[in-house]
Amino acid sequence: MTMTDQSTLIEDRALRLALLRGWRRRCPNCGSGPMLKGYLTVRDTCAVCSEEMHHHRADDGPAYLAILIVGHIMAPAILWVFTAFRPEPMVLFTGFAIGCVALSLYLLPRLKGLMVAFQWARRMHGFT
Repeated sequence: MTMTDQSTLIEDRALRLALLRGWRRRCPNCGSGPMLKGYLTVRDTCAVCSEEMHHHRADDGPAYLAILIVGHIMAPAILWVFTAFRPEPMVLFTGFAIGCVALSLYLLPRLKGLMVAFQWARRMHGFT
């Protein structure tokens, strides 16, 4: 339990559960309603529990995290593949370009769900 400025008790929300639901792109409150209505567009309210989600401020955070994660995975991998197998440059480029794009497309909506769920669990930006 935490205290707010108005001296009312507000129950803490389970961060781990909210993040797991966000990774699955589900409502952080109920876990069954879809959070996204498109590839990256967050619904205004949950279709199941009517939890308001329009308060989120994810902005460029998911893209930044995706670049960070993909870069930290692909940089050592490209170095290892190049030194171990010495593929042709176009083969190396093609394989890693496809890998980077695919991993980025996989991570973006999941990281957006994580950021929205984190903000919901911490009651940030108007989430109550």
